[in-house]
Amino acid sequence: MPRLDPLPRLASLILALFLALTLPALAQPEQEAPDFAAWDKLAGQAEQILESGSANDARLQAIRVEVVKWRDRLKNAQSLNAPRIATVKDQIAALGPVPPEGEAEPPEIAARRKELAEQLSTLQAPGLQAVEAHGRADGIVAQIDQTVRARQNFALIRKTPTPLNPANWAPAMAEAAHVGGRVYAETRSRWDRAAGSSDFAERLTVFAGLLLAALLLLSRGRRWVDSLPSRLSARASDRSRAALVFGVSLGQIAIPLVGLILFASALVLSGLFGEWGLPLVMSLAGAGVSFFAGLWLARRLFPAPDTALAPPLPMEDERRAKARWRATLLAAALALHQLFARSVLPLSGFHSQNDSDTVPQRLSEASAGVWHLLLVLFGAFCLLRLSNVLRGMRRFEPADAPDYRIRVVSFLAMIGRPVAVAAPVLVAVGYVTAGNALLWSTITTLALVGLLIIVQDFIADLYALAKGGDQSAREGLTPVLIGFALIVLSLPVFALIWGARVSDLAEAWTRAQQGFAFGGVRLSPMAILTFVIVFALGYFLTNFVQGALRSSILPKTRLDPGGQNAVLSMIGYVGVALAAVFAVTSAGIDLTSLAFVAGALSVGIGFGMQQVVSNFVSGIILLVERPIAVGDWIEVGGQQGIVRRMAVRATQIETFDRTQVIVPNSNLITQPVTNWTRGSLAGRIIVPITVGVATDSRLVAELLREIAEDQPTVLVNPAPAVLLRSITASGQSFELRAVLSDINGGVSVVSEINHQILERFAAAGIVLPGSVRGAQDVFLHRPEGTAATPPTPAQEDLESPDGDGDPGPSGQDAGPAKDDPARR
Repeated sequence: MPRLDPLPRLASLILALFLALTLPALAQPEQEAPDFAAWDKLAGQAEQILESGSANDARLQAIRVEVVKWRDRLKNAQSLNAPRIATVKDQIAALGPVPPEGEAEPPEIAARRKELAEQLSTLQAPGLQAVEAHGRADGIVAQIDQTVRARQNFALIRKTPTPLNPANWAPAMAEAAHVGGRVYAETRSRWDRAAGSSDFAERLTVFAGLLLAALLLLSRGRRWVDSLPSRLSARASDRSRAALVFGVSLGQIAIPLVGLILFASALVLSGLFGEWGLPLVMSLAGAGVSFFAGLWLARRLFPAPDTALAPPLPMEDERRAKARWRATLLAAALALHQLFARSVLPLSGFHSQNDSDTVPQRLSEASAGVWHLLLVLFGAFCLLRLSNVLRGMRRFEPADAPDYRIRVVSFLAMIGRPVAVAAPVLVAVGYVTAGNALLWSTITTLALVGLLIIVQDFIADLYALAKGGDQSAREGLTPVLIGFALIVLSLPVFALIWGARVSDLAEAWTRAQQGFAFGGVRLSPMAILTFVIVFALGYFLTNFVQGALRSSILPKTRLDPGGQNAVLSMIGYVGVALAAVFAVTSAGIDLTSLAFVAGALSVGIGFGMQQVVSNFVSGIILLVERPIAVGDWIEVGGQQGIVRRMAVRATQIETFDRTQVIVPNSNLITQPVTNWTRGSLAGRIIVPITVGVATDSRLVAELLREIAEDQPTVLVNPAPAVLLRSITASGQSFELRAVLSDINGGVSVVSEINHQILERFAAAGIVLPGSVRGAQDVFLHRPEGTAATPPTPAQEDLESPDGDGDPGPSGQDAGPAKDDPARR
């Protein structure tokens, strides 16, 4: 398959990045000045209504929506005539500074300065007026939110007649019976009227069809969907089982809910329900979502053993079965609350659970409190029982690795127990709204946490499926990051559960978009997001350029691998720096205000990180000058070995005993460094030998020369030399000196020479007196006048022919020998 040329792809990527950054700015339409008279009229009316305090929450919300629209329009109007204002300012600056008091400037320049100043004032007037109007709109919105929150808080702390008073029980039963009687009477009268109409048969047919479809979905369809995950789990492959079963299991919510919606639609289309019965029918959908979703959560969090589903929470089968049953009862309690709180028992101020502004009060406060107490007692009992099962999960947590999932569930179970006691107490003493808010918000929070656990497992299963079914990939970084993002995105939902309004979240997002000041720099979510996106694009573009150069361009040059790595490293540093600069510029972050702070911090950072900076600068010097390259045999600071990796801060050396040594780059610049193989691998060996005094010296020299010439790595030019260094009473001392083409195999060559000396000398009848020490001296190719480096103790061991020679870079025994200047 032919390789694609990276240059066209690189050009396309650069063009796409340029268009992404420039088109949004070019696409901005020309702004028009808002109608400030209309705004003043609306603002005046809103302020009068707020002062009177007569508007209900619905009216205040409608006013808030209109004011927010105007506020956004005024915010955009603050940049009116911005390009022209910048042009006029440049023209004024071009006239030069205003002369000091008492000095005059030429009349032409003074007239032109006055004309430009008038133009600037005219151009800036709409923007300044928009700034003032925006502040007024912001104040109105804040006042409306404050009023609504005050009413909500008052509703929470408002005390009603206690449901424990027996005097309220009989009226509660009577009023409930009255509501049921009104619903029955209303339905009966509507049925009698509909029976005499001409389209009765047609309406009855539609009603019967919808009712039949609803019953089929609620009975047969629900039963079929409930068994489908188990059947698919047995047939699906191991790779796709978990993800497939999760997707199909969602039908356990959808199918029954569709049946319930069809049932409610049939009742509505029948025309049998009116003012009294219709709110109850319309509440069926919300109650159905609570029940069927809670039932699905119970089955997914606490699966039965025969479902072949991996349990998200560690627990014994017996306790899991108890938790599943109690979670189902808790879902039923929440569904009953949803059904009646939205139709018969509305709660003032508890907007997160009911539509109290649109549902009329059917029962008196005392009677409603009695029925709320019964619902709260049922829900609190279910919550307490479930919390008792979940609180013992901490014993399943591994001792070596904390499981935050277990900790969160155990913490919620610990909180659920006092809530299950406090909520009925609050309702019993008369704080009905506060007790309901506490209990049902806690239950909904517990359900949302369970949903997050299930979705995190589903994402991990999808990631493992994408990785080819590798189950170990479920614990990878990517699923964890996605799960964390889900938790962050769910924070607004938690806020809604605990009493926040949608308008509160919208206002918080508006405030966040305006940004926050940090050291004189204003940051906003969009600015941070822009910075991250642009920097990521620059980073990936840098990697793309490095990959293109590494695979296509640099191999065709004459640079060695070390030089290619130096070029790639420099491109990487420059690319990251440019990406950071472009990201800051694109995000609109003004760093001028941080210049003084950065200057002050640089002094302290300079003292604290001077070694790091020194190593960084030294690394840049090494990459540019390249006195050392990967693969060189160097010695520095008493350590010698092969350079395996060069980074900006340090260089990694592998010694001959296979240990890794990290050398700071500053040491390679400030200390003497011996590079044994830089430029040439040639090096000299010296083999000393002593023979008897009566031995023919010419014969010894001839044999040593022949032995050296027989070695394949010994160079012919310069030719091997045999020197008679001294004659003593103990014998004649010779030295065999030879230059090898690759000094990395010097130890092996010396060993072979010693073997042949023993064999050839024995054949020639030459006697070696006493014990002869064979050693090697290694001289690398170096310029004239350069002093040799004395060996280290490790090198002395390396020189010994009867020692253990460490393998050199080429895989042979190698090591430098002593170079005595007196013997040169």
